[in-house]
This record gives sequence, structure tokens and C-alpha cells, in this order.
Amino acid sequence: MNPIEANKSVIKVIIDEALVNARQKGSLTFQDIPDYVIEIPREKGHGDFASNIAMLLARQARMAPKTIAGIIVAEIDGDNSRRFEKIEVAGAGFINFFLYNDWLYDIPAQVIQSGDKYGYSPPLGLKVQVEFVSANPTGNLHMGNARGGAIGDTLANILQRAGYEVEREFYVNDAGNQMEIFAESLEARYLQLTGHDVLFPENGYAGPDVIQTVKNIIKEKGQSLLELPSPARRQLMGEYALKEKQAYIKETLLNFGIEYDVWFSEQSLHEAGKIEEVIRKLTEKDFLYEQDGALWFKSTFYGDEKDEVIKRANGLTTYFAADIAYHEDKFARGFDWVINVWGADHHGHVARMKGAMQALGYDPARLDILLMQLVRLYRGGNIVRMSKRTGTTVSLDELIEEVGKDAARFFFVMRSPDSHLDFDLQLAKQQTQDNPVYYVQYAHARICSIFRQAEGAGITLPDWSEIDCRLLNSEEELALLRKIADFPEEIIIAGRTLAPHRIARYVLDLAGLFHSFYNHHRVLNDDVPLQNARLLLMAVTRITIKNALDILGVNAPQQM
Repeated sequence: MNPIEANKSVIKVIIDEALVNARQKGSLTFQDIPDYVIEIPREKGHGDFASNIAMLLARQARMAPKTIAGIIVAEIDGDNSRRFEKIEVAGAGFINFFLYNDWLYDIPAQVIQSGDKYGYSPPLGLKVQVEFVSANPTGNLHMGNARGGAIGDTLANILQRAGYEVEREFYVNDAGNQMEIFAESLEARYLQLTGHDVLFPENGYAGPDVIQTVKNIIKEKGQSLLELPSPARRQLMGEYALKEKQAYIKETLLNFGIEYDVWFSEQSLHEAGKIEEVIRKLTEKDFLYEQDGALWFKSTFYGDEKDEVIKRANGLTTYFAADIAYHEDKFARGFDWVINVWGADHHGHVARMKGAMQALGYDPARLDILLMQLVRLYRGGNIVRMSKRTGTTVSLDELIEEVGKDAARFFFVMRSPDSHLDFDLQLAKQQTQDNPVYYVQYAHARICSIFRQAEGAGITLPDWSEIDCRLLNSEEELALLRKIADFPEEIIIAGRTLAPHRIARYVLDLAGLFHSFYNHHRVLNDDVPLQNARLLLMAVTRITIKNALDILGVNAPQQM
């Protein structure tokens, strides 16, 4: 159990005992103890932990929350009360608990013993799938894909450390109308590049990457494709381009620190008849109806603004139909929790997809969709819209090339997914403490430098069990220990609330506390017992920073 959860468990037992005592004495009347929370207050002055039990009990007890809180505090017996420096009633009836610092001195041992596993929770026995990026294989990866990649991969890392069995999946949109248009675009470019005067499709893919793909085809196939009928030529070119684009996507995402467990083909749903099967199931359950020759899903039943077509009048199924079949397949594979990372422009698709899962008999609460807002690139205060290389939007490859993987990933998860992100290219490249990722990495490197200095001076750290951590009693030292103690709980909360930005914020705060400590205190000094305690504090700070950066997919350099 992590140290924060351990303290919460103790406090809950103490509150429950006080409530039972108060009821037995008749000072409180209630039927059941409500499901109250014990949380860490935002403001340090409100204690280490606080509970809202009095507010939740007010209706049953027919008393003001503040009165109830006073009764609970009065019923905490001497042995239990001695665990705390003080217990106070605050505000409308919160109970604030102030711990003595003793519990913090156990933290270094926990970190040292856990090492790179510090922050991990025991296995929960639950399978989670995180699907993210899933870009159409018709062009380069853009800033939306980049942010989705950083968010999705970081979230998967968080959930793994929170005890879930996690699988990362990329859904390959290799079927449907978009692939037909892509093949038409390839054919048009091929004919143009081989000297034929043909019009390019009005809604075709006109990016320079398509031209490059066709040049690669010509290099390999020459003009031999001219001998084929148009359908066969399009199919061959589409298959070639799909293979090439998938290889590009895999390589680029790997350079971004992302490796998937599964690449799921949309085409496989068609080939296995799963789309028609899901249509049959929804028809049997009376969730489909026919109108104007098309089949419609009753998505308004689940809060959607209008019903949605899943099979057109021409007999072709829609993307929504394939998406329903795909999500049913996810649950059929045994996932307890399914998470998608989508762009905010898909917000209208959320209610209908959750509704479709409910119509098929699945609990919609098992499907979570994390929506992320747009990214705006800046350089020197000016918005960057176009790539210098291609004249189109800036690709993920170019971003990695310009600012590096570490800065890109950190910047993308630094803000909540539901907030717009202004990405400052100039700031991301700065080797100063104004750059958030540099600020954190420099903290790690600075700690490594301390240990190199100690080694150079012939100083060796004794076994942690021989070090007196109670010598760490300054404000800066205690703040560091408390922040390190919070780390496992931060991971759990970030996973439960799908908030990867919490880990970026956490490690920034931790780095800030380290820099503050470093500016106030000397680690290497003439007081050997204190020196050893501070070296141990540095060791556990370094471990925690590195573990947090590992979650973010960011390197922890030993020197800068």
C-alpha cells in the first residue's frame, strides 16, 4: 500500500470508531456511515488530510455539519489522537488532520527498496485497452496525432503503474470511402507523372507525400501499371501506399517513443463479417429502423442530437457501423475498460458510440473517450502554420527533428487534454530553466552531479538502514519528503481520472522543491550524519524524478 493510502486507511478506521462511539453514547443518530472521502487539502494550512464526513452525515443526524465534526473529533480517543499533531474542525465542517513528521522518515526506505518500481501499485487483475492516434494512412502525422500519441502513451504508462494490464492499439483505417479516394489520387498522380493529361480528383489527397509515394512506385514498377485496367491499378497502388504509410507511421511513432501491442485492421472487420453481424444484432434488439432506403441507429435514444445512418440506401455500410463492430470486438476480446483518445472534433460521436455499446448489452461506463483540443505552434510569438520543407502543415517528424522527442512529449502532456495547447518551438529548444522539460531534466542531472562530486571526494553512502532520516527537519527537506510520498497516489489519481498532465505537473513541482532545497542547503558538508541523510534524500529524489519522467516517455540525463 502506498504511504498516502496507508495514512488514509488509518484515519478512516479512527473516524469510523469515533462515529460508532458517538452513536452508542447517543450524541449522534444515524443509520449508516456514508461513503465519505479523505483527501489531501489543496492548501498546506488545512492539514495533511481532510474529511467531508460531517457534511455527508448532516441529513441523517439532523445537525449542522460543524457540530457533527466537533462531536467526531471529541470522540477520537487518546491513543488515536496522539497520532496527530492536531485535529481541527474547519470551514463548514471539514475535519483536518495534521500528522507529525515521523511518517515521512519511512519514505526513503520505501523508495530505495522499490527503486525503479517506486510508484507502482499491485496488479488489479483488470485488462485495459488504450487506443490512440489511429491516423488515416493517407498522409503524414500532424500535430493532433502528435498530441494524441503523447497523451495516449503516457496514459498507458500511468495505468500500467496503477496496476492494470494494459494493451496499446492502433486502429488502421484501411477500408471504406477514404481508401477509394486515396487510390484514385494515387492513380491520377501516377498518370500525370507518366505523361498523361488527367484531372486530379476534386476531393483527392493532394499532399506532397502522395507525389513522393507515386515516385517510389514508378521507381519500382516503372510504367508497367499503365497496362492494367483502372480498378486493378488502383488496388495495386493502394496496397503499395498503405504498406508504405504504415511503415512510415510505425517508424515515426517509434522515434516518438511509442510502440503498439496491436495494429488492428478495419478491413478485417469487413472480411470477418463482423459489421453485418453487429447490424443483425441491433436489428434484433429493435435499435435500427429503415427510412429512405437507409438503415438508421436510434442514437437519439441515448442523448444524441439525431439518429445516425449505419447502412446507406446504396447498401454500403458507414464508418459508424464499422466503429460499432470494432468496439464490440474490443469488449469481446475481454477488456474490462476501453479508452479512446480522440480529437475534440469527434465530440458528437461520443454519445452515439456509448449508446451503441449499451444497445449491444455492454455497460457504457466501461468505455471512456478522452477528447483533446487543438495544438497551435508558435515560434518567437508568431503562429507557425506551414512546414518549411513541404509548404503544408508541420509534421511530427519535423517537430521531433527540431525540438527533440523529450521536449515534444513533455509539452504535449503538460496541459489537460481538454485545454487548447500553445506549443512554443523556441521555448522548447531553450537550454534554460524557463523550459519546463529542461528544468526537470536539469534537476535530475544536478543530483547525479552531486553523487559524482561525492565519489570524487571519496565519500561513500552507508546502507540506508544506518542513516538517521530524522536529521532532515528543515522546511525544504520535509517538503521534498512529502512530495515524494505523494507519487504513488498521484499515479493512481491520474489513471482513475484519465489525467496524464498530473504527472507532468507533479514532476515539475518536485523539481522545483529540489531546486529550492539545493539553493538553501549544502549536501556535502562537514556534518557526516547530516551529509548522509541529505545524500539519501538526493538518492530518493533522483529515483522519483526518473520514474516520473519514464511515465512521460522522457529521458532522465545524468549530465547536461
